[in-house]
Amino acid sequence: MTFANVGTLGVQPGKREELIAILTRSNPELKSAGCLAYEVGVSEEAPDTVFVAELWESVDAHQASLQLPSVRAAIAEAVPLLTGEMDGFRFIVAGSPLRD
Repeated sequence: MTFANVGTLGVQPGKREELIAILTRSNPELKSAGCLAYEVGVSEEAPDTVFVAELWESVDAHQASLQLPSVRAAIAEAVPLLTGEMDGFRFIVAGSPLRD
């Protein structure tokens, strides 16, 4: 079943655009690992927060992606930009009016 990981990442002041550049860098390995969507967003009401919405073929696909060298490198690059404040939700998708 499709797995969703939707969350927020607290970012060091002035580092939001740098984090966005890391998170939106092209990574074809994600698709082959089972990533169906990976969207990064911002809100002017939360200038030191980045929002991420991920859809995966399964929980296992998401977990396995964390072992990809490209993903591990991106995480290592992003960690110094983060405050440690994170929040979000993980859930199994029950359905969608956009898919059969």
